Amino acid sequence: MPSLDEHARSQAILSALGAAGRVEVNDLAQRLEVSPVTIRKDLDALEQRAALRRVRGGAVAATVVDEGSFETRLRTRRAEKAAIARAVAPLVQDGDVIALDSSTSCHFLARELLHRRSLVVITNSMPTATLFSERSEATVLVTGGIVRRSARSVVGLINDVLAGRGRIHKGFIGAHAVSADRGVMDMALEEVQAKQHFAAHCSELYGLVDASKFGSFSLHTATPLSQLTALYTGAGADPTVVAAIERAGTRVHRVAVPEEHR
Repeated sequence: MPSLDEHARSQAILSALGAAGRVEVNDLAQRLEVSPVTIRKDLDALEQRAALRRVRGGAVAATVVDEGSFETRLRTRRAEKAAIARAVAPLVQDGDVIALDSSTSCHFLARELLHRRSLVVITNSMPTATLFSERSEATVLVTGGIVRRSARSVVGLINDVLAGRGRIHKGFIGAHAVSADRGVMDMALEEVQAKQHFAAHCSELYGLVDASKFGSFSLHTATPLSQLTALYTGAGADPTVVAAIERAGTRVHRVAVPEEHR
């Protein structure tokens, strides 16, 4: 294995932690071909970011911060999410292969795509998979793994499902927060890893993020801005953050929300 830098080691550590729930210093040192001292420093740095919790001899998964149930989030900023979905929907053509994450913003997009023909939809969202299977002719691929009941998502084995199946035309992801420095962020490590797996297999990747998420606090980076084709948000997004994101090279489309529905 070629020598990995700190960021690459951190991603490998988090991936192993997501799969097993616990990692050991000596095992990681052997797998990543570095010293136990280096692994301990990596684990300490990840603990400072609240990405894991150190225990004797290794680390365990950090307590997941609940971002709110799917049903609760579905009722929040409904008009804005619906407006964003309508603006994004023309990007999807008949016959496309698309990925939709478990965000409610992507669920609103799904509602706009039910009449597309010959779609292949890959998703880790149980409600989105059910919507397409019951109300469209789309071929639906649901990723395997562990069910997160509150989020009604499936996480953990996405890369195993997608590996070797070819490129996905377009991917769509939501976020708990967006930062000009950290990119698309989320509170739950499992959801971050799901977004990362989708991003790795998509030719184009779009962020669907309501205006409240710009400049908000969150824990983990899911995708850097450089991986995004564009961001779609409401017209009320913080113009300072929007300007910083665009200076970083990512186009931000701000969508008008009808006045009576704001």
